[in-house]
Amino acid sequence: LAQGFLGEMRKVLVGLKKKVQETCDYVGDRFPEEARKIHYGDSEARDIYGEASPEEARDLEDEGVSVQRIPWVTEGN
Repeated sequence: LAQGFLGEMRKVLVGLKKKVQETCDYVGDRFPEEARKIHYGDSEARDIYGEASPEEARDLEDEGVSVQRIPWVTEGN
């Protein structure tokens, strides 16, 4: 792929990361638990982000919980 394209893609992903950090609650490794609570109405509905293993993400999807995996790039080089 052309270097210019990769640079532009990186800018888009960094921008997405910043937007998520500014507008969503970080719940860390409690993501699967918190996503379930929100889905089942046991916690306030809000946008969250955090970590989940591929297996945990599949389990959430199987339960009908909306999950989106986002490439989390580092800023800088």
